[in-house]
Amino acid sequence: MIKPDSNETEPAGNTDAATANAASAAKTDAHDPYAVLRVKDFRAFSLMRLFATLGIQVQSVVVAWQVYDLTHDPLSLGLIGLSEAIPAIAVALYAGHLADRTVRKKIIVPALLMLLLCSLALFTLTMTKRLALFGAVPIYIIFFIVGLTRGFLTPSTFGLLSQIIPRNLYASAATWNSVVWQSASVIGPAFGGVIFGFYGAGISYLVDIVLIAIALGFALWVSARPAPVRQAGESVLESLTAGIRFVFSNQIVLSAISLDLFAVLFGGAVAMLPFFASEILTTGPQGLGLLRAAPALGAGLMAVALTFRPVGKHAGRKLLYAVAGFGVCMILFGLSRNFYLSLVILAASGAFDSVSVVIRSTLLQLFTPDHLKGRVASVNSMFIGSSNEIGAFESGVVARLMGVVPSVVFGGAMTLAVVGVAAFRAPQLRRLNRLTGEALPA
Repeated sequence: MIKPDSNETEPAGNTDAATANAASAAKTDAHDPYAVLRVKDFRAFSLMRLFATLGIQVQSVVVAWQVYDLTHDPLSLGLIGLSEAIPAIAVALYAGHLADRTVRKKIIVPALLMLLLCSLALFTLTMTKRLALFGAVPIYIIFFIVGLTRGFLTPSTFGLLSQIIPRNLYASAATWNSVVWQSASVIGPAFGGVIFGFYGAGISYLVDIVLIAIALGFALWVSARPAPVRQAGESVLESLTAGIRFVFSNQIVLSAISLDLFAVLFGGAVAMLPFFASEILTTGPQGLGLLRAAPALGAGLMAVALTFRPVGKHAGRKLLYAVAGFGVCMILFGLSRNFYLSLVILAASGAFDSVSVVIRSTLLQLFTPDHLKGRVASVNSMFIGSSNEIGAFESGVVARLMGVVPSVVFGGAMTLAVVGVAAFRAPQLRRLNRLTGEALPA
């Protein structure tokens, strides 16, 4: 039997009056798919993530099309991701340390305010036509600031989640979080592509600003929780590296994170979608929005299905199968020349990815002590969150060297290779049965 860390404490603040509704929800049958939605703060937290993700997705469609329109270079699309990943990685360890030493809401609110200011800057650049003068450089600078901000936002939101819900609802919360994020990722790109196609970049950025502002309002609505209890005698250096030490000491957590890292690093084709939309599938911004939304549509539908039919037995094997399925979809997408077939393939890739996300998110919440959640989330963001941006840069470089289509096919093949290595090298993950830590017989 593989069990979570025995030193894990109950989430800080779960005994105060503000979480009485969470305690009530904990009494509900754990298999009730709606139990976690009865927690008021979880609803506010989820709405915050919904509107923030909508704004970010609308913004990403417009920025990608603007940059490609300015440069006509696939590598320039990868540089958007690199400019965001570098600062996020640079501050990750300190951001996790801060999230485990501070009231997490006091980090989340200023971070969302900074994202709002970045959206205002993009709107101003567009309306004053400065991009025609300076090219894509101002966009890279703004996304550097966005990456810095999201580096602090990620560990704080991950840590706060465990403080507003009881432990027995972690799996349900992870699934509903996936539903929220994927739903926003379906609506956001499609909506952004339509708005941009019919009304231009200026109106699109205005929509982005409004959405981020609404997210900020919901963040203010979430009840503040006290900072986690600090470990006595821990130095700053020990605190900064605690998340890394924990991840590398836990084979299940490390292998789950590593699988997603390499799948996103090698298998992601999202950064190249403007090229596919423009050069191969011959569609415009509206088609780009649909292509970007397709993975999230598949993921959202799968996440909804998982709320009613949880992962259940053989969770470790299902994680391996899901990542392998994602790699196969990337190969098929690279070879497709039909717009509608490409949409179906991308939707299928999202469905496989959703299974992976739900399992990994639940494992992180389950196996990580509360006083380490911010730092472990930072390590996870270095592996997973930033790998989206670094993967975008990798896609741009490989596309320049091999061509866009071969680079996508190569990435899918590498994802399958990584799954094979993980299946062989991580027996604890392969034998993981249920998302409670139960292992299958050796």
